[in-house]
Amino acid sequence: MNAPGKILIFICDGLADRPVAELGGRTPLEAATTPTFDRLAAQGENGLFDPIAPGVRAGSDTSHLALLGYDPYEYYTGRGPFEALGVGMDVRPGDVAFRCNFATVEERDGELIVTDRRAGRITEGTAELVAPFDGLELDGVACYLKESTAHRAALVLRGDGLGAGVADVDPHEEGRPVPEAAGETPADEKTAAVVNQFVRLSYEKLKGHAVNEARRQSGEPPANILLPRGAGMAPALPPVTELYNLTAGAVVEVGLIRGIARYCGLEVIPLPPAVNGGLDTDLGAFMEATAAAVAQYDLVLANVKGPDVAGHDGDAAAKVDVLQRIDAASAALFDGLPAGLHLALLGDHATPVAVRDHSGDAVPFVLWGPGARVDDVTTYGERPAATGGAGRLRGQDLLPILLNLAGRAEKFGA
Repeated sequence: MNAPGKILIFICDGLADRPVAELGGRTPLEAATTPTFDRLAAQGENGLFDPIAPGVRAGSDTSHLALLGYDPYEYYTGRGPFEALGVGMDVRPGDVAFRCNFATVEERDGELIVTDRRAGRITEGTAELVAPFDGLELDGVACYLKESTAHRAALVLRGDGLGAGVADVDPHEEGRPVPEAAGETPADEKTAAVVNQFVRLSYEKLKGHAVNEARRQSGEPPANILLPRGAGMAPALPPVTELYNLTAGAVVEVGLIRGIARYCGLEVIPLPPAVNGGLDTDLGAFMEATAAAVAQYDLVLANVKGPDVAGHDGDAAAKVDVLQRIDAASAALFDGLPAGLHLALLGDHATPVAVRDHSGDAVPFVLWGPGARVDDVTTYGERPAATGGAGRLRGQDLLPILLNLAGRAEKFGA
């Protein structure tokens, strides 16, 4: 029997899309010139997958859990703990953690109206913006806040009797007022009361902050409020390394995915500041880090964020451009993969530019490596993949398939 092979799961975040009129009815992936991805498709086995199930709008957190073999309905407890761990925060049993957005609001008729949910995708000064919250305590609950990538931050609440059943303090749409947090149980209500105080205090502390005064002067929207969402308590996840008896590493750009990787037992590879999760990320450095991780670990999860950013911005041209640049930058990485490695090239979910958010559309994938059953697909895209030999799967099915191809699957039965 051959020695077990390596596995690389290469994720273009938010890759999948819908037909776009300005692209002649093609998706951004279909409109992009992607010779590297097309070569892999022609040499591999193609198909579509539903990150969770058909029509279910997967988050980046639940989709990554599924792609790492976990049932999200069993293990998902909320986004916040992943974001907090991803930025290096201490999340203890009983803590309630949130992901936060730095956002821009305006006062109108006594309400705070969200005008930009991402504060112009702020990339600088967020460490200074969180500094006024150091040591904050509200109603006996300690509040810990730390900046994450770009417009993101993480909030951890620590105190007795807290619950995580709290609605998002984020309208998820611009032009709407900031909602009040609410909970159903007494523990949830206690958390909600603290969150509401925190949000009001964040506006008071940030609206006149020096960073925001400088942003106003330069014509940029101020990051004058923090909007917590994705409340959750720390999940208990059996490590991938123990479940499958392998070593595992992650090359990821943003805090949320770093946190998921750490909870799942993957070692997160440090990246230089220029690998920033934006459209201007250093793709060369990202690919170099991925190649180094492949040399070191049995299983590598790599996530490049740019396509998702363009999808959320509703920018079809930017999505085409970033897909083309990822394709070009990945050529050397894929050409240098070690013999026996099996690769899955895919997205984690669809982020259609027409929707500007995640959708429940299926995502194309290709399985490439010596064990793949090569089919007749010659280009990588949503519609070509639908004709591929791998058919249509759930996200949770992909890792077992890769483990089988790599000779790492345990036999079920005698």
